[in-house]
Amino acid sequence: MDVGLVVCVSPDADLRGRIVRRVDGLAPVLVCADFDELRSTLFGAQPGSRPVPRDTPVPGERPPAESSRPVSYGDLMVDPVGHLVTWRGGPLSTTRRERELLVRLIRPPVVVWPYERLFVEVWGGTYLGDTSILHSAVKRLRRKLRAVAGAPLVETVRGVGYRLAPVG
Repeated sequence: MDVGLVVCVSPDADLRGRIVRRVDGLAPVLVCADFDELRSTLFGAQPGSRPVPRDTPVPGERPPAESSRPVSYGDLMVDPVGHLVTWRGGPLSTTRRERELLVRLIRPPVVVWPYERLFVEVWGGTYLGDTSILHSAVKRLRRKLRAVAGAPLVETVRGVGYRLAPVG
């Protein structure tokens, strides 16, 4: 009989304990406080070791030189190295993840990015089927883009992923 693996990722120690008690004896359980710990566990990083830098190539990922160049989409410009996003020359306050999302969505060709691919490229880990982190980041990014008149919008392609609306 094949037995699956239960993976519980939660910062809540009580929740992790409840999951372990409920599954005890039924299946192996991998319990982690966050996705960084999960990645370390799954991909062999030693405790206390430095994480792999984001500009280290991942199979299938764009080379660092290309991913570090500024990109633009109409009047929206993202400079990953300078940690800067501007709309019509004025700065937009964004987090690192939001900038990384924008770089992927803007870089030609502008296409629909599947949830799984965005997760792998922006968070740098294996997609585990939970898109809530991605959806939250996109929601925050949308809010910031809507706050400036005329900025492009992030569109959802239901069941597939995200893309930037055409600049009009």
